[in-house]
Amino acid sequence: MTVAVRAWFKNTVHSPAWPLLSLFIAGVYAPTYVALGRTVWQTEDGSYGSLILLATLFVIWQARHRLSLVTSVSACLVGFALLALGLLCYVVGRSQSIVQLDAGSPIPVIAASVLILGGWKSLRAMLFPILFLMFCIPLPGVWLVALTESLKVLASVAAEHSLWWMGYPVARTGVMLQIGSYQLLVADACSGLHSLISLAALGLLYLNIAGKRAWFHVLVLVASLIPIALAANVVRIDVLALITYYFGDAAGQGFLHETAGLVVFAVALGLFLALDWLLSRLLRPRKEASV
Repeated sequence: MTVAVRAWFKNTVHSPAWPLLSLFIAGVYAPTYVALGRTVWQTEDGSYGSLILLATLFVIWQARHRLSLVTSVSACLVGFALLALGLLCYVVGRSQSIVQLDAGSPIPVIAASVLILGGWKSLRAMLFPILFLMFCIPLPGVWLVALTESLKVLASVAAEHSLWWMGYPVARTGVMLQIGSYQLLVADACSGLHSLISLAALGLLYLNIAGKRAWFHVLVLVASLIPIALAANVVRIDVLALITYYFGDAAGQGFLHETAGLVVFAVALGLFLALDWLLSRLLRPRKEASV
């Protein structure tokens, strides 16, 4: 029986089963992602969703050859149980308009399909792109409000101290900064949550594409995502405050407002890449010495 299952799997890898499965899942979830594209992904907090989906498809395409390199017994029992859970989430999410269940159901459905067709080794080969779909799930409203408010207060306090340290006349009331004769409200868009999620997604995608790293190297890079994103957001607020202080409120709220956000995010990504390069240089002698 085991030999027959292995032979079936070996033939399945090179059969139309995987492409047909991909087309079936794409057809089932096309309405879900179209709806997200028309609603959540149109907002500033969820604008990264479409890019996450494209990145996931790219990683799946890059990892497709791994499916033909593994030989594993099909995990049908676990696969069908996981498939039932995923389809239940899909039905409940679509019928009750629970976007988190609807957008999250592809994760167990795809994982179950891989288990049924390829077994545990195939799932291990495709684990990153499957889990990467978690970034496509919109945060629940309660979580979004709580995180946004906490990050706004943290960014406001940090911006106040940094501007004061640089010698500027600044004061803070809640999330309102007073610099000179101008008042600046740290709005939801300036909380840094969008930058944090985007940087985390790009950082993890980079680590997956860049190749193997030592576990300590990866741990430091992952741990650095949050402080880098938060620090970059504080720099953005400082830059906008200084633009307003020197050039007026119109300059701070105009084109430079959006430009500052893009530039600071690019700087944060650059810091992440620079840290990766630095760790590679520092850890290389230890690796060579141990060989």
